[in-house]
Order: sequence, then structure tokens, then C-alpha cells
Amino acid sequence: MKALKVYVITLSQTFPVGHPRAGKPTYFEDKFKNARYDATHIDEHTDAGLPNYDVKLHTLRGNWELWDKRFEDIYAGKACLSVRIWSGKPYNSKQIEIARLTKEDGINVQLCCFPRDRDGMHSMSMAVVNGNKYVDGKELAKKDGLSYEDWKAWIRTYDLDEPLAIINLVNHRY
Repeated sequence: MKALKVYVITLSQTFPVGHPRAGKPTYFEDKFKNARYDATHIDEHTDAGLPNYDVKLHTLRGNWELWDKRFEDIYAGKACLSVRIWSGKPYNSKQIEIARLTKEDGINVQLCCFPRDRDGMHSMSMAVVNGNKYVDGKELAKKDGLSYEDWKAWIRTYDLDEPLAIINLVNHRY
């Protein structure tokens, strides 16, 4: 049997430089573990409008084309996703794997675009997922494990003229 390719995704333990909360903890590891533990009830919690952000169902990443191609391998059973955190300073410390996910875990990738408003600015209040589904920005933020304000500040670091990848870390889809 051929070994699976391993694609790595690293969850940040602190808010990045340039974010208003730079250096403060994100608690993404715990939020991801909460989502994995309680995946069967996630939509009930978030659809109820609960104000907590204690789960991380997905992560948004740049380079849609790369992630789409990687997920072709995952869907075909040729690859897995290694979810990791840094043991210390990002990019200067060892990575620690906290989960290894395959297609059997229901993980998936979705295309995410942020349209421009009438003033030519990217609107963070609404995203277009897979080209036809409109998703409220507050819902995206909550399911990403962040408050809406923290999420907007983080997402603005991406080139919003390019499509993003929503990498669903549990069996969830918009």
C-alpha cells in the first residue's frame, strides 16, 4: 500500500503581527478540538445565534487553486491533512501535529470570494461560496472561531481580489 501524501495546515496560537490583538492567544487548538468533539451539534449551536466563538470549524487560506488541487488528492484517498500548531515562535520552532484528517472525516474545501461594494471596497459582510451561495460574514467569523471584528482584521491581510479557500476541518459545508 502506498503511503499517503501529507498536506500541512498550521493553526496560529496567537494573533499575527499587524492585527489589533497581535500576540494575544487565539485558542484555535482548543476551538478546533471542541469542533471535532462536538461536530454533530455544531450547526445547532451556531444557528441558534450563540455569541460564543468556542469552535473552529474551518480556516480560510489564500491560494484557492493550490488547496483545490490538494483536496483532489484527499478526496481520492491519496492524501491527508495534518493539522498542526507551533511549539513556540511561528516558523522558528517545531510543529506539533494535533490531528491527521482524511476524507473519512468529512473535511472539504470550498471556494470563497468577497465581492466589492458600490464604493469599490471588498465587503466583509457577505461572501460568495462556491460561486452561488451567499454567506453572512458574521457566520463565517463565528465558524472560524473569531469575533467578527477580529476576523475582519485577520482576513484583510489576504489579497481579496483572489479567491480564498475555506478548509472545513469537520464535516461541514456552506
